[in-house]
Amino acid sequence: MKDKYVILESPQDELLGGDRGPGAGPAGVGMELPRIGVDVFSTADAAHLSEQPSTMALAPVMPMKLVEPVAVAAADAEPGPTWGIRAVGADTSPFTGAGVTVAVLDTGIDPNHPAFAGVELVRRNFTDESDDDTHGHGTHCAGTIFGRDVDGVRIGVAPGVTKAVIGKVLGAGGGGSDQIMEATQWAIAEGANVISMSLGIDFPGYVELLTRRGVPTELATSKALEGYRQNVDLFASMASLVSAQSMFGTATLLVAAAGNESRREIDADFEIAVSPPAVAKGFVSVAALGRGGSGFTIADFSNTGARLSGPGVDIVSARPGGGLASMSGTSMATPHVAGVAALWAEKLKILGRLDPRVLEARLTGTATTAGMGPGFDPFDIGSGMVQAPQE
Repeated sequence: MKDKYVILESPQDELLGGDRGPGAGPAGVGMELPRIGVDVFSTADAAHLSEQPSTMALAPVMPMKLVEPVAVAAADAEPGPTWGIRAVGADTSPFTGAGVTVAVLDTGIDPNHPAFAGVELVRRNFTDESDDDTHGHGTHCAGTIFGRDVDGVRIGVAPGVTKAVIGKVLGAGGGGSDQIMEATQWAIAEGANVISMSLGIDFPGYVELLTRRGVPTELATSKALEGYRQNVDLFASMASLVSAQSMFGTATLLVAAAGNESRREIDADFEIAVSPPAVAKGFVSVAALGRGGSGFTIADFSNTGARLSGPGVDIVSARPGGGLASMSGTSMATPHVAGVAALWAEKLKILGRLDPRVLEARLTGTATTAGMGPGFDPFDIGSGMVQAPQE
């Protein structure tokens, strides 16, 4: 049986079969981005290819899915900053994200929404559907990162961003890890300083796909587990290369949602660990916080073990067609962190110190547990609520 694989190869060697991914070429002076190939191999051929010196990582293409919002509702917000904007201190920050390029890899965007007026939207569709956002998730996330005020309501953490890279990587049927890798490389080539992803691997979907192809359930589960591990390694390899190439080209930070599979409302111990790609080394994984009577609380659905946290419950942002919507999920917390990263990137750029390692250190080092309610588990929230630079 043959499977479709993603191959990450060093830029010094020619790709051994498959299609060149977008962005294969100079990312900056003195260094190229790694090459991404997609091809079909037998297990034996894949094993042989993985041993080649030019192969940095190889993994079967696994289905990717949206980190679906837990709750979606119409919003009738009061004028002024949303609670999430206030919680991260963006409303009092002197920085706006000016001069910083952000990327959102999601379901696309409504380019005609007033929240994005004046923003240069560099778009690419990696699906076989229409270019625009037919779901609403990508528009909502983009609005939280860099949206302008809507009817007097401030929804954007970094409304000074004037260039955004929008990759539509998820359609009605989800997407694949090959599309995410290609879109990440494309976003870097477009100069993205911060890349926001609210998506994850569909492990059950991959098991189901294999069983439909006649693979026995036990073997399908085993193959899916191995593919899961290989994809985590694949994303980690990409992240390490992103960090390395930042020395020569664009300084880029990867931010991803922890996932919404936990069910603390059923049982306090019903906690699921951070899912890929967020769990991969080199990614900043994000948990979701909500408001409680005694302070911020971990959302019941938020996966545990994230690096830090952001507002993720009852988040008001843009919806396709105009107006606002309220959503909840680690998907909503992630763009808050990405927006704050843009504010820090602006400050570091002014200081001449924009480097992804410094940027990550500022994000995690300035996050706080000061506003948390009593009895919180540090493992649930990581470093705490992300905070915008104040001076």
